Order: sequence, then structure tokens, then C-alpha cells
Amino acid sequence: MPPVLSVIIPTLNEEKLLGSVLAVYTTELRQRYHVEVIVSDGGSTDATLQMADDHADTVLRHNGTHRQTIAEGRHAGALGAHGDVLVFINGDTVPANPERFFHTLTQFANRSGRYRRASALACPVLVDPAERVVMDTVVHTVFNWYVWLLNALRIGAGRGECQVVRRDVYMAVGGYRVGLAAGEDFDLFGRISRKARVRFAWELLVHESPRRFRKFGYFRILYWWAVNAMSVLLRGRSSSDEWEPVR
Repeated sequence: MPPVLSVIIPTLNEEKLLGSVLAVYTTELRQRYHVEVIVSDGGSTDATLQMADDHADTVLRHNGTHRQTIAEGRHAGALGAHGDVLVFINGDTVPANPERFFHTLTQFANRSGRYRRASALACPVLVDPAERVVMDTVVHTVFNWYVWLLNALRIGAGRGECQVVRRDVYMAVGGYRVGLAAGEDFDLFGRISRKARVRFAWELLVHESPRRFRKFGYFRILYWWAVNAMSVLLRGRSSSDEWEPVR
């Protein structure tokens, strides 16, 4: 049976975390839920590609001279995917409960369960419990409810750490706008919401690394998010020319 779910992981020099991330997608889990894992690499110079070759079903390499945006990496993964449902998840992010995660997505793919009428799913995000502090819980909980509210109001929104889209809908709206260095996640779901339904799926909780928040602090990150979201909404382009990687 061909893959039903395509997990697309954009990477750039992710050797510190990619091994543990890919270990979540065991052979047994992939076979049971008909999952393919695609690593779309933006030009890594460390051991990322070796890890990807060892564990992913497909590895896509960016060979251009320009610096690839994360939107471009995700879109390349989508073009190389075979599944009916595209699961975009970052290289430092994993499902909190893989069984529940893929059971929910299988129902979604089969147009059954509570999200059968949705075309895209936004996922709640929390910091990895092993590294979580009180501020992480407060900020992410508030932000998760904010994204939930936007979708309840039929304003499509979803954090780029993990976004789920039916393949036909993704292609119909043209996918991620690859020229956006930031804000591409809200832009995609905003465009989808004008044509179809985006839902917030609490069952799809994912855990991310807090590395960016530890380096820059929450105030600065939230400010960047807000500025880029407004810039994409009002001007059709991100405020940031590039999104600095943190490794």
C-alpha cells in the first residue's frame, strides 16, 4: 500500500537533534500507519545528511547557491511526497504521543473522526518536558489558545513547528510561498482558510526544543513573530530577510 501520510522535515545542520527526532518514526510505526519520512535539507555541512540517509525514506538536497528558506525546504518536500496528507514538522520537534498523533492523522486522511471535514490541522506546541521551565509553559499555553481562537473564528492560523494539510488542498493554494523568510506558516493557513476549513487539533501535541527561546528570549521572539505576521498580512512579504538558525 502506498504511503498515506508524508512526514516532511526541513533541516539545516541538525546533527545534534536529528538522530533522536528520526528515532521516533520507527519501522513498525511507519508500516502500521503507512508513513513515509522525507528529510528536505537546505545545504547541511555537518552529519545531518548521513543521519537522514540512514533513517529517512527520502532525502532531498538543496544544491542551489542561494540560502534556502524553510518555506522552500518544506515545499520541496511536498513536491517529493507521495502521501494524501502532508505533515510538516521541524527538525527539532517530535509528536508528544506518536501513537495518538498518527491515529488521529489516519482518521483525518480517511475523512473520519472529528476532523473529517477539515482540510488542514494546526497543532499545539509545548517545550520538551526535559527542558521545560515555568515560563515555557505559560507562554506556549497562552499562544496555543490564541491559535485555537483564531481557528475557531475561521481565521486560519498554525505554527510552523507542525502543520498538517491535505495534499490536494496544499497544491490548490500553491503551497508555501517560498520567498518568505518568516511568517510563511500563518500565510499558508490564512490562504487555506479562505477556501477551506482549518481546525486546531489538541490531539496533535508536539514538543519542540527551547533553543531559540533560550538564545533570544521570549520577548524578542514574540516581537519578531508579531512583526513578521503583520508584514505578511499587510504587505505580502516578511519583515525579516532571513530567519537566523540556532543550533
